[in-house]
Parts: sequence; C-alpha cells; structure tokens
Amino acid sequence: MSHVNCYIYRCSAKPDMYIYLAEKDQFDKIPDQLYSKLGRIDFAMELELNKDKKLAKEDTAQVMENLKTQGFHLQMPSNTSVDDLLEKIAADQLKQYHD
Repeated sequence: MSHVNCYIYRCSAKPDMYIYLAEKDQFDKIPDQLYSKLGRIDFAMELELNKDKKLAKEDTAQVMENLKTQGFHLQMPSNTSVDDLLEKIAADQLKQYHD
C-alpha cells in the first residue's frame, strides 16, 4: 500500500477529535455506537497519505492500516498535559543515561 487517499472530518463531541474515512462521506463504515458519540461531523480536508507523510498527532502507518481494514480511523483528543509530557521525556532521558 504505497498511498491512501483519506477524507478528514472534525467531530464536535470533543476538541481535536477527527474521523478519517477511506471514501468521502461513507459514514456507514463507522459502527452505530461510535457514530452516535461523534457529535456534528464537518468535512475538514482531503489528504493523500503515504509512508513518508508525517501527521501531527497520529501514526501514519496505523491510520493507513485502519483505513484499509476498517474504512475509518478515529483520532481522539490528546489528554496529555505539558507537565506529563515533560515528565515522560525526562524519565526517558534518565533511562537512556542508565542503560
């Protein structure tokens, strides 16, 4: 799978929640229980993904795999605070120092 076109929709249920679809406006791929929790869905953009494309908050390979196997990918909002992120970075650096 060298590249995948996807259609990204903003979900009003939570800030930074997006649903990626393999086909434009094909919401029938999303299970009803999930679809009902997305809130209002607004088209945001069309994007061509490939293994070299970097996404800000998602793993591109995982998104591509989900689009191929499920027809959709859900991007959940990040619940990580800046302090938590800095603490994790510091712990990772400390671990590397001791290894």
